[in-house]
Amino acid sequence: MSEQSIAEKILLAIRATLNGTEGRFSLHEPKFSEKESVYVQDCMDSGFVSSVGKYVDRFEQMLAEYTGVRRAVAVVNGTSALHTALSLMGVGQNDEVLVPALTFVATANAVTYTGGLPHFIDCDEETLGVDPLKLENYLGDICQTGTQGCKNRLTGRRIKAIVVTHTFGHPVDLDPIEDLCRRFGLVLIEDAAEAIGSLYKGSHVGNRGDLSILSFNGNKTITTGGGGALLCNDDALGDLAKHVTTTAKVPHPWSYVHDRIGYNYRMPNINAALGCGQLEQLPSFIERKRSLARRYAAAFKAVPAVRFFQEPEYARSNYWLNAILLDTSIQDSRDDVLTLTNRQGIMTRPVWTLMHKLPMYQKNPRMDLTTSESIEKRLINIPSSPIL
Repeated sequence: MSEQSIAEKILLAIRATLNGTEGRFSLHEPKFSEKESVYVQDCMDSGFVSSVGKYVDRFEQMLAEYTGVRRAVAVVNGTSALHTALSLMGVGQNDEVLVPALTFVATANAVTYTGGLPHFIDCDEETLGVDPLKLENYLGDICQTGTQGCKNRLTGRRIKAIVVTHTFGHPVDLDPIEDLCRRFGLVLIEDAAEAIGSLYKGSHVGNRGDLSILSFNGNKTITTGGGGALLCNDDALGDLAKHVTTTAKVPHPWSYVHDRIGYNYRMPNINAALGCGQLEQLPSFIERKRSLARRYAAAFKAVPAVRFFQEPEYARSNYWLNAILLDTSIQDSRDDVLTLTNRQGIMTRPVWTLMHKLPMYQKNPRMDLTTSESIEKRLINIPSSPIL
């Protein structure tokens, strides 16, 4: 079987899923209704378009209700949410934070903003998230625990936290990771930037982390243009997150007093207005995206040596970005697939370059990353918009 024939078979499977429709297909584009226009116009008419207004409060309440957490704090993007979460959890200068090598760069960058060091860990091919068994063995080899927490015997630095990502919306296996955090004294942060609408064992993702985050970038399942949120089940921590992301300004009718280092991260009201309309449509978006995933799964059964990635058995995924995995025997065909599909107007892309290969992170600590390195060579994202 030639490399080109593999690329052609994949192209045909995608086209069959899209009912043979010609034209150009983005990887993920937003879908808007009249409701968003009404809310945004109301926001503009009120004059409250910045970080104060009724839609910010409403959006936060809707997020908390939908996800089942006690508190949601809306911010300007997922990266700022993650930076705030790490800061509030006490990550500081020279602290190591365990981060998947297979993730978007914002996950590692947010650690760096705190003065911490991303320490890269491997993933599991069945979830695309952190491999808890492999991590358990690794931490057993390198960690020393005591009254000061978890210390990396190889570097002498404290390992403070782990950030787990729900990659492409597929929930990582959280139970064993929570157990590792208890045993090694680690803070758990869920990077659910891609996973609104995804469930882990019946509960919405974001309920297990000490703090968790969401993203509402323009290519996410719902969008506020740019935006993110922190999630938590601790009211005091929620109050602190809101205070810190509003420049730590002490409430007062006219006086400007700030009682700690804060960040100008509050989501603008006009973005939240857009988010309220989007969140009202989220159940239908999830239904459409899961239907699209089922059609892809059926179409790719006929393509040899290619696996459509499906949700882990314990999860219900939002299928934010659909993905296929090439067998190792045809992994050299990846770029042929990317070239052909994009030339035909179907946007596809490889997974992100692994974090430890980026120039600024090449010297960071890392475990064996065999699985992540294999997936990097074989994974392709394919069109996933709810409008499909």
